[in-house]
Amino acid sequence: MDCFSVSIAQGLSARRVVAPVMTALVLSFGIFQGGMTLLGYMGTAMLSYHIQHLEYIAVVLLFYLGIKMLWEGFKKKDDATASKLLTPVGIIVLSVATSIDALAVGISFACLQDATMQAVLTAAGIIGLCSTLFGIAGLYIGIKASKHINIRSEILGGIILISIGIKILIEHLK
Repeated sequence: MDCFSVSIAQGLSARRVVAPVMTALVLSFGIFQGGMTLLGYMGTAMLSYHIQHLEYIAVVLLFYLGIKMLWEGFKKKDDATASKLLTPVGIIVLSVATSIDALAVGISFACLQDATMQAVLTAAGIIGLCSTLFGIAGLYIGIKASKHINIRSEILGGIILISIGIKILIEHLK
């Protein structure tokens, strides 16, 4: 759902389809979601002590990107067609920030006695595919909604990213 929300924010910001960049974004979401699940499963024994604080990295990244979008939205004079966050580095940062939870899922799989590598690979593939599909849906919704929203879309997108960061922070503090 984080991929879906971030994709809506990016669609709102872009306002139109930028096929190569948006394809890279949704594929990156899928690859990182599935890959982090596998990484969590395979790296549990080695990293179990350090993994407990990774949610804070996601929160910082989402806050940073959200504030950057807000800044762009407030200072912007004209309507650009693509978000400044949709650079290769921005795509990777968004993918990492939204896939930290998938790492925890992989760790959970490693704690199951009946989990086989085949089952984890299947689950990681499904997670990656669903994240990609939700990313596509989010971009579509964001682009369509941007045509009906009167405020600058970067401002709304920044608010969405910061809200996701707050949600992750609250969940981690419980």
